Amino acid sequence: MSVQGKATLRLLDKADKEIKRLPRVVKGAIYDFQYKFRENPNSPGLRLKQLKGNDRLYSARVTDDYRALLLHVGESDYILVAVRHRSEVYDNLDRFHHQVNPVTGGIEFLEVVESATVRAASGTPGTSEPSGSEGPGSVDSPSAPVADPAPEPGAERQKRSEPEPSGEPPRAHGRPLLAGVSAEQLRELGVAEALIPLALDVSTEEKMLGLVEYAPAHSEEVLLALAEGKGFDEVLESITRPVAATEPVDVTDYSAALNRSTTRVTTEDTDLREAIEDDFGRWKVYLHPTQERLVKRRYKGPARVSGGPGTGKTIVALHRVKYLVEQLPPGRTKAVLLTTYNRNLATDLRKRLLDLGGQELVDRVHIVNIDSLANQIVAEAAQGGRRRWISDAQALDEWQDMLSEIGETRWDADFLNAEWSQVILGQAVNSRADYFRARRAGRGQRISRAQRAEIWQLVERFTMRLDEKRVWTHRQVAEIAARIKGEQAAKIAAYKDDEAQHGGPMLHRLDQSWANLRHDYQHIVVDEAQDLNPAHWKLLRAMVAEKDDDIFLVGDTHQRIYDNYVSLGSLGVNIRGRSSRLTLSYRTTKQILGSALGLLGDEAWDDLDDGSDNLGGYRSILRGPTPSFIRAATWHEELDALAAQVSEWRGIDGDNGSIAVAVPTRDMVGEVERQLSKSGISSVSIGPDGPRAEAAVHVGTLHRFKGLEYRFVAIAGMCDGLVPRRGIERFRESDPLRYRREIQKARSLIFVAATRARDALAVSWHGSPSPFVPTSVASAPAPSLDDGLFRPTNALF
Repeated sequence: MSVQGKATLRLLDKADKEIKRLPRVVKGAIYDFQYKFRENPNSPGLRLKQLKGNDRLYSARVTDDYRALLLHVGESDYILVAVRHRSEVYDNLDRFHHQVNPVTGGIEFLEVVESATVRAASGTPGTSEPSGSEGPGSVDSPSAPVADPAPEPGAERQKRSEPEPSGEPPRAHGRPLLAGVSAEQLRELGVAEALIPLALDVSTEEKMLGLVEYAPAHSEEVLLALAEGKGFDEVLESITRPVAATEPVDVTDYSAALNRSTTRVTTEDTDLREAIEDDFGRWKVYLHPTQERLVKRRYKGPARVSGGPGTGKTIVALHRVKYLVEQLPPGRTKAVLLTTYNRNLATDLRKRLLDLGGQELVDRVHIVNIDSLANQIVAEAAQGGRRRWISDAQALDEWQDMLSEIGETRWDADFLNAEWSQVILGQAVNSRADYFRARRAGRGQRISRAQRAEIWQLVERFTMRLDEKRVWTHRQVAEIAARIKGEQAAKIAAYKDDEAQHGGPMLHRLDQSWANLRHDYQHIVVDEAQDLNPAHWKLLRAMVAEKDDDIFLVGDTHQRIYDNYVSLGSLGVNIRGRSSRLTLSYRTTKQILGSALGLLGDEAWDDLDDGSDNLGGYRSILRGPTPSFIRAATWHEELDALAAQVSEWRGIDGDNGSIAVAVPTRDMVGEVERQLSKSGISSVSIGPDGPRAEAAVHVGTLHRFKGLEYRFVAIAGMCDGLVPRRGIERFRESDPLRYRREIQKARSLIFVAATRARDALAVSWHGSPSPFVPTSVASAPAPSLDDGLFRPTNALF
């Protein structure tokens, strides 16, 4: 076939995973190849030619020794499916398989060699290893497909010695892993046809991992779910049906397949360097069909998406912002608000949205953390005058000082500060009468009407104290901002009511200026929704009209690390019937996930709307090493072991900011940094706006890790009295609900930190371990320093 003029070239998902393993010089040549091919695929230097016996598969020259395998999908459209040494391209061409999957309708590419070694690239997003990961490794067995080892930089791909074919497919020893599943059922689930006989023959999990490492992504997810013991009906319902084509699939129509969401390719003319080397670049070019449906759905009001760490909630939120902006009429206004709890997350969201849609998209979106938004509103309204900010911890100190000064002993500072913050400020309570009627769901300790009167009197005295000192808290400002915007929303509603009832405003009742009032935004998208307090939600509810697609929020209450408990329905954000869950982790390995879930324990978790939530069905198809759980005799010994582990990781990762250490206290941050410095390791602390530098080991308290991601994470100081902090014991008897909430918060902190790790996790302690550490791990014999403290002592929880 002769192609005239320019061509389009896309990269099939998972092809990048193999390209990363090629010698550096070959990768550089691929980047040059893509531009030359797009400009003129018939350039003599590219040597484009159709492979014998295959009407769609072509080869083209990348270097003297390497060839690009290209799938021609129609007209001038090509997909780069693999890059091979030239000796592998022209021999045994029947090992290359491509198809339009009859169930999902997506394009898939698969290579099966004589030893059943399988390479494949295809399918749905997010199921491959994170950028930079080497995956679970290969299994060199004649009965299981395996992947080539990564070649050394500059080295040629080595030919493996393959066993002589016997004329019959090899049989696995022992009972097949998928015993009880038929070939027809695998077809119904959408497994690639070439993999079915191989999958039915596999007898060990290790061999199954070798089979699916480069298999089409949908086949990988299905086969691993079955291998883990899930039944046919469950896999059909949770994995296959969400991505199944809604119309009959013509398996010969590759052009139509290219346009389906189940064909995961880079967008036209996307730079291969970006798709291969940039972590977020992989995310921004596609969504899993399950996610895409959530992004592009029209909701009859507020909607929520929940899911565990690494399930792509933030990515869904960012794509939702892009989708909403694309529906807006042309203009210059920032009609969409994208908000989250803290500053470093807001900064990260801005960068990611810029990567996703460019400056034109960012110009239509107000990206700000929620407290900064409240500050802007209060400042513009000139309320409160010039004041100094104090933290929640400083506010608690003020409560303690005041109670000591007046000799109050009936109420403790912790309880009063929480009552003031969560109930009075959280619900924008402005009078004693309103406080008598306020809901206190979840506050635990019951109080009488007379006690509410006493508390209100103390709260009034406390706020006067802050006024006199010219200080205030972020919670106070959020309440003021919510009140300001609530009054504005009430005026808008009154004006519209007059218009509806009388054909226009009744000027004797309404100020003409009300006609110019508008809601601040057309749409609001909230990331990390579990961390917002009630005043925040009242503020957001007032800033957008109640209509279709008004508020879209993503979050996970298992990752709540602040004392913010809300009932969204009671605050005017009605998500009932419009809630969805994501269950597949694209970041965390199965091994890390199992340990992290163990850290959560058996606590009950809320769903932000007076119901319960859980991580049932939360899973990962990524594989990695078993996390290490290690005890040391002293903090000094633990620091020595930590430095040794970080040094080992740096040998794998270099010094590019993909290693992090999390500790319970600020003092420990400095001690870890000093220990790493003594070992010649550069490190930086994580502040409110994120790490101060990228090319160093990041060290921070557990609270600082929300929204971050690393290849390697160490959690140090997992000791009794530190995790959870010893001070909460006083609530065990006096306020059981509060005690349980404090335990939950501590578990969430550890859960968040543990699930920041993509490839490896190490948890250590000195002295007595945290009660969160399972007995089986905590009681294991402590290895000596010479053995390396950060070696696994136990498998998953």
